[in-house]
Amino acid sequence: MIQWKEEIIIEANIEKVWSLFSDENIKRIMPKVEEHHLIEKREDEVGAKHKQTYREGKRLETYIVETLAYEDLVDKKLKKISFVLGKAFEITLTFTLLKIDDTHTKFIYEGQNKGVNFVGRAMLKLGSEKSNLKVVNEFMERVNKEALEI
Repeated sequence: MIQWKEEIIIEANIEKVWSLFSDENIKRIMPKVEEHHLIEKREDEVGAKHKQTYREGKRLETYIVETLAYEDLVDKKLKKISFVLGKAFEITLTFTLLKIDDTHTKFIYEGQNKGVNFVGRAMLKLGSEKSNLKVVNEFMERVNKEALEI
């Protein structure tokens, strides 16, 4: 299993940053997501389910993303999602935003990637911690960049 918890300060209002995690803007921070459709409940509810299609090179993966936790408070925003990718990995991601002041937001990105079968566990053992951290940091930088442009 791979786990991470990273944080950065974004020079933008918490509401602006939070808007990037809405269905409408999800492709801005996750450009490899080709489709993202709500199939159950509302996007701001625990238990909401989305059908998502992701492109990695020439390969397309489609899976169901479930919202496990959702908070939309004035000074704290949180969204926790989970999905199984390629029948091999169970991925859980948590996005937390904390209001520092009107122009600064702390973004905490936590996650875990767990192999659900032999192939998934073997692939995680072969992958490097360094390359995983690179993907995490690239995502956080993309959120930062998009928040400054919104």
